Amino acid sequence: MSRYSPFDNRLFVALWFIIYFSTLIWSFIDPKDYTIWALETAPAIVVLIILFATYKDFPLTPLLYWLMLLFGVILMIGGHYTYSEVPFFDTIGDYFGWERNNYDKLGHFGQGFVPALIMRELFLRFHVIKKRSWMNFIIIAIAFAFSAAYELIEWWVAIVDESAAEAFLGMQGDVWDAQSDMFFALIGATAALLLLERYHDKQLRRFK
Repeated sequence: MSRYSPFDNRLFVALWFIIYFSTLIWSFIDPKDYTIWALETAPAIVVLIILFATYKDFPLTPLLYWLMLLFGVILMIGGHYTYSEVPFFDTIGDYFGWERNNYDKLGHFGQGFVPALIMRELFLRFHVIKKRSWMNFIIIAIAFAFSAAYELIEWWVAIVDESAAEAFLGMQGDVWDAQSDMFFALIGATAALLLLERYHDKQLRRFK
């Protein structure tokens, strides 16, 4: 396997970490609720630990690192304000006449989009599946299952801490919130495979 690593590019490393930690620090300063902040930003922090542990032996494509950073930023913003109170999406909602703040839908779109590319990279680099048609189907199924599992985690958190349930779930009175969350994750996974297949393949060739 090639010794190529995007971490050989110092500008890439500097920009990535500056964006990540500046956003994380900002989100930690006077958030809406520190319990919600911890719950919402935990995945971004766990991913950072995993990336740090694997970047030497198994570096990923630059595309994937940037997408994971973008998704982490989305989580940190949601952790700071809570997903139902992100100001910019209140402004957008007023313009389009939305009855709710839809920032959580952006988060769930990313929840499908980014994991789909992660699975695609792992499948191709480890030669897990030969037929790409089957690979895409399985990736979408895994992304959908991942989203469903996250909805179960939200449910369990709501049972354990009822005071944080509304802010963490971000339902905003929508009885179909969980179903629409999974649907947006499904759209995100499908969009990732349709839009980034060629560009992702181009970057994957560097590892051959």
